[in-house]
Amino acid sequence: MSTLPAITVSSLDYARLSALIDRTPAKEVPGVTALEAELERADVLEPAEMPAGVITMNSRATVRDEANGEVRTLTLVYPQDADLAAGKISILAPVGSALLGLSVGQAIDWPLPTGGTTRLVVLSVDWQPEAAGELTL
Repeated sequence: MSTLPAITVSSLDYARLSALIDRTPAKEVPGVTALEAELERADVLEPAEMPAGVITMNSRATVRDEANGEVRTLTLVYPQDADLAAGKISILAPVGSALLGLSVGQAIDWPLPTGGTTRLVVLSVDWQPEAAGELTL
């Protein structure tokens, strides 16, 4: 795998995700450990300072899978709001924690459930709560 790209997380997302980690047993939900690692390496900004091209919680982004060229629009959500058929990806899913904090143009390798890895490239952030003025969503 390549070096991990720099990521940016809002202080509100950081606080809410830290609370989620604290109340979710890592033994039952393996994604907790990956999310914790992502938060540890993140640059944290106030919501009002968040650049519009960064994937934050509840953001909708368009990504391309470099392995097959597939382009998908995904919304990064909390576990209770996940709905794969609607493109709503849980932050505790491997791809969810991998996308958190990425900016347009950045790419990240992430593991596939069947083994191996694929590379996702962020093509656009189509909607972001902070950019829409929803600073406490």
